[in-house]
Parts: sequence; C-alpha cells; structure tokens
Amino acid sequence: MITYEYKFVRLGEGRGSAIFGVRARKVKAYQSVVEEHAQQGWRLVQVFAPGMAIYGAAKYYELIFERERGAADTAP
Repeated sequence: MITYEYKFVRLGEGRGSAIFGVRARKVKAYQSVVEEHAQQGWRLVQVFAPGMAIYGAAKYYELIFERERGAADTAP
C-alpha cells in the first residue's frame, strides 16, 4: 500500500499582510520554493490562500506538497 507524507509551506505572512495582503515580491518567491521542493521529490498539490485582507488580497499563501513515504531516501 502506498502512503504519502505532506508538507505545508507558508509564504507572505508578515507585518502588514493582515491589512494590505501579501507583497508582490513574496508572491513571486513561490516559484523558487516549488522548484526546490520538486528537487527533493515533493509534488505541489494545492495553493491555499486563507483569510482576506482589505481589498480582497490574501493574508498569506500556503503551499501544500506531497510525496510517497520513503521518497526522501531516493531523492537526489
């Protein structure tokens, strides 16, 4: 039976994000986070943006990754 493990990475949370939302440069940083985790065998399954700041902006983004258990042993 295949089992999976999950990892949650929060981006953009910080001072002012609760009011004004996540800053653009922090949002762009997600690409390098995804690439880094992919090299370790993780697969991006969802981007979650809970809570809203003013103007409808997300307070932060949470990236959800998964991989098969034991994949860390075979990752480069």
